[in-house]
Amino acid sequence: MRLGKPDLFLLWRAEFGRYSVSTAQKDLIAGLTVAAVALPLALAFGVASGSTAAAGLVTAVLAGIVIGMLGGAPYQISGPTGAMSAVLIVVAHDHGQLGLWMAGLLAGIMILATGLLRLGRIVSFIPDPVITGFTSGIAAVIAIGQIDNFLGIDTEDHERSLAKLLGYFREPLPAINWTSVAGALIVMAVMIGLPQLQKRLRNDRLRLSPLPTALLGVAVVTVLSWLLDWDVETIGEIPKSILLEDRLSLGNIDFGLFGDLLAPAFAIALLGAIESLLCGVVAGRQVDPPQKLATNQELVAQGIGNIVIPFFGGVPATAAIARTSVGVKAGGVTRMVSVIHALALLLGMLFLAGAISRVPMAALAGVLMVTAWRMNEWHNIRFYVKHRFKSSIAIFLVTMLATVSFDLTQAIIIGLILSVAFFFWQVSRVSIAVTPVDWDQVEASGEPIPASRPQAELVEVTGSLFFASVSQLVETIERRPLPDALIISLRKAPLVDISTVQAMIHLRHAQERHGGVLQITGVQPNVRRMFERAGLGSLIDNTHPFEHIDAALEQVRRKARFRVPGSEFRVEPSVDEPVR
Repeated sequence: MRLGKPDLFLLWRAEFGRYSVSTAQKDLIAGLTVAAVALPLALAFGVASGSTAAAGLVTAVLAGIVIGMLGGAPYQISGPTGAMSAVLIVVAHDHGQLGLWMAGLLAGIMILATGLLRLGRIVSFIPDPVITGFTSGIAAVIAIGQIDNFLGIDTEDHERSLAKLLGYFREPLPAINWTSVAGALIVMAVMIGLPQLQKRLRNDRLRLSPLPTALLGVAVVTVLSWLLDWDVETIGEIPKSILLEDRLSLGNIDFGLFGDLLAPAFAIALLGAIESLLCGVVAGRQVDPPQKLATNQELVAQGIGNIVIPFFGGVPATAAIARTSVGVKAGGVTRMVSVIHALALLLGMLFLAGAISRVPMAALAGVLMVTAWRMNEWHNIRFYVKHRFKSSIAIFLVTMLATVSFDLTQAIIIGLILSVAFFFWQVSRVSIAVTPVDWDQVEASGEPIPASRPQAELVEVTGSLFFASVSQLVETIERRPLPDALIISLRKAPLVDISTVQAMIHLRHAQERHGGVLQITGVQPNVRRMFERAGLGSLIDNTHPFEHIDAALEQVRRKARFRVPGSEFRVEPSVDEPVR
């Protein structure tokens, strides 16, 4: 926050300065609509995180109030998410519930520090294919993690999702509970089919509001399970309190675990920051008029929320695009939408705990399976494939496979390394065109020309010249007999580095040894400064590149002690097209 001008106070004033009964009604309707969507998701993601359904509800309530009130935009709604659950279940498997709470606490501290230090723009440096890849990888992790609940079986746990998936093919499966399968399929059918039915029924006269299909599907299966006495595993007891019996406290913190939890906490913090900021950007475009997210304030809110939540027994939270979008589309105006949705969930815990405890695990598996499918950024994937962006497709696939095979931190690192490698490969490809100078054409153009009309070649460079690309320029020039005058045009070279400067010094010495001259033209201001600092300013002539060649040649030839004989080996000029 800026001293004397806190972002949060400005946001509150803008939202509540003219708060009215009409605005409150809109927020109330939107908040209740979001709660209907959030209830089954909170239950499902609590279980998918390696914790309990009650922990998911507690997380949704606290995140809705704490993060909602402190957040960087009026439309953000936070809670447990599918992406986060894919990371948390690994932490829970390796370090138990205590490790899960402590990792969430450490992640909250990291996110808070990032916001206070105003480093919100850091996450924008992660390329889109990497984000798309680990989002799809997380979707796969969620789906794989729900196969047991979907089939109503219990198989061996594995630290990595790929190992879990392969285990279904290596070992014989236990007897499948077809009632569980039926329950999961009913939920999936409701979630997929009902929106399609609504689209067909919608017309100008009949306007139907989107239905909370996940809640309806879970309710239908729960009622069927109760009426038909299905033999399926259920959620179990839901405490009628926001303060769970199993939670983090100052007394049970194991300081010896901190070293082991730093990497998982970093992964949680990174994912939480990325997901929250991306959610803010996407949702901000849906609001009319569009609103910009206060990124650093959002990170402060996410940090504080995730520091508080473990002490109540919840799991790490982040902004949720599904719930946020529902709130925006339902007409929500201020951050009271988040608070109202949280209070509605709290009332559900207090008064509907008995009904919630009867929800079959298979029903939550159905919710998570459909959610995992929808998590994929299909528009980005189709875009990469349709336009055949090979590097983007490769980065996407590698990051996705790394997410399933390893963990999120390693997947992001692998994706970033691959992205940087592709970037350097692309920018290191420069176009170099070598053209012998036709003095008659130069004279016709009105440019000053030397009286002796020496053998001269113009080398035009397109692209940045740095350590990975400048060797291509040097090799192209040295494959040919050196001319009397070598003129290098850098008009289309926006960037050079010290390796380029040293290459120009090398070319100047090579020219001087055989009595020739090097001249650089078309130099941009930042490139000129680089050359002048290295003492190469005398080689630059941006105005008339041919004007001083005679004098320069005479001076160089007087100083030259020997002349390198020209080779008869000739290489035809070639132009390398930049790689997309």
